[in-house]
Amino acid sequence: MNYLPRAKPTLHFIGVTTAKSSIMKVFPAWAEHLGLKDAQIAGIDFAPHADAGAYREAVAYIRDDPNSLGALVTTHKIDLFNACKDMFDVIDPMAALMKETSCISKRDGMLVCHAKDPISSGLSIDGFLGDDYWRRTGAEVFSMGAGGSTIALTWHLMRKERGADVPARIVVSNRSAPRLDEIRHIHAQIESDVAVDYVLAPDPTDNDAALAELKPGSLVINATGLGKDAPGSPLTDAAVFPEKGVAWDLNYRGDLVFLEQARNQKAARDLTVVDGWIYFIHGWTQVIAEVFDIEIDPGEQSIAELTDIAVKAAAG
Repeated sequence: MNYLPRAKPTLHFIGVTTAKSSIMKVFPAWAEHLGLKDAQIAGIDFAPHADAGAYREAVAYIRDDPNSLGALVTTHKIDLFNACKDMFDVIDPMAALMKETSCISKRDGMLVCHAKDPISSGLSIDGFLGDDYWRRTGAEVFSMGAGGSTIALTWHLMRKERGADVPARIVVSNRSAPRLDEIRHIHAQIESDVAVDYVLAPDPTDNDAALAELKPGSLVINATGLGKDAPGSPLTDAAVFPEKGVAWDLNYRGDLVFLEQARNQKAARDLTVVDGWIYFIHGWTQVIAEVFDIEIDPGEQSIAELTDIAVKAAAG
């Protein structure tokens, strides 16, 4: 890529199809609301699992360009961390545990690697499920895709600090074994009594089978990127969601096949269906606060105001 010096303070967005993201319309409106004068956003696109050299070139550019203040990273969180961890002056404890980079910032001349997903996914889950959901229901979690988002959200849900409000069981599936091995290693470092099953699922029917074993009320998550970065769903149309379950797609744009499958069963299975919009809001505001070194209140009223601004900007 041809990396040119930025003329104004810039937040980079490292993804796959960044130009299609609503953030390109939302960020200018948020920047005005937050008083970020002249701030801009710029996309950097790579195919999933790009060459390590491509990630290193992008990180070096952000490090060396004075007006490149940092970045949000999606899809490439784990691959970028593995390729560039020696380039960071500081790696925060959560990023070191998760072995991922979801945010890059600069402080006092140092390049800093952050993992913000544990915070943003936690705010999202606790927001739509409400207090004491797991203790009340005895439900389980099934997250399809063993990447950074699943690492973050399972960490949030399985911590001992939650007391009795934890899932009865967590199931993680992935199409290939190495990512399952990695998340298993990370989970082993978390103090938790929650049982975790790891399912190798090279075919969607493997996910269908795991889905069929879940308890009523269970949370089913599409964390694969299918439906956004690539077409399709990790489930077949024959899959049956758990009764009174919650279907959460981390995507909010794309063909959203998983969401359609869940909505088709909403009435029959009494499902709650959640898209990735609130995750989008929390994820971006956490990164914007870090990169621009400002405070953004994650409380309900503040997020509602930022959501209203985002909805209007995205529709414009």
